[in-house]
Amino acid sequence: MDTGNRTQIRIRQGAAEDVPAMLAIFDSAVVWLNGQGITAQWGTEPFSARPRTVELIERIVVEGTPWIAEIDGVPAGTLTLTPHPGSYVAPAGEPERYVRFLATDGRFHGHGVGAALLAHAAEETRRAGVPLLRVDCFAGSEGRLVRYYERQGFTPTESFTVGDWPGQVLERRV
Repeated sequence: MDTGNRTQIRIRQGAAEDVPAMLAIFDSAVVWLNGQGITAQWGTEPFSARPRTVELIERIVVEGTPWIAEIDGVPAGTLTLTPHPGSYVAPAGEPERYVRFLATDGRFHGHGVGAALLAHAAEETRRAGVPLLRVDCFAGSEGRLVRYYERQGFTPTESFTVGDWPGQVLERRV
């Protein structure tokens, strides 16, 4: 995929053996978020240092289809498509694909990696004959992430809270 800033992004299907690369992307994203003063979204501890989070990612990768975005052969971002949301969000009541664990390595922030992955997720959802693509995100930090997803063609639906973490579900008809 060729984005407006001329960065070549290649998206390939991932597998269980990509979990270490995915964890490195998440760890870098945490550092990047923290550098922006955003600590409430994913905390301050690297994903790779959280055994329960590592186990969850390993399980989601097996349940769904992971995708890896690469720039010059380097893993730059990831997401996993699953046929259902996490346990904290009600299923849609119709066939859906759900974006789980979307992240961009901090080194590649601003290169269109997330947008490329989301466009790919929409195309994969459409190719599967599924009409609905959903995602949830952190709704704090003045709703910056919610607005990002809106710019990618998603519409907010319901809000939710897990502990003190405010979330927003968004959907996109494909």
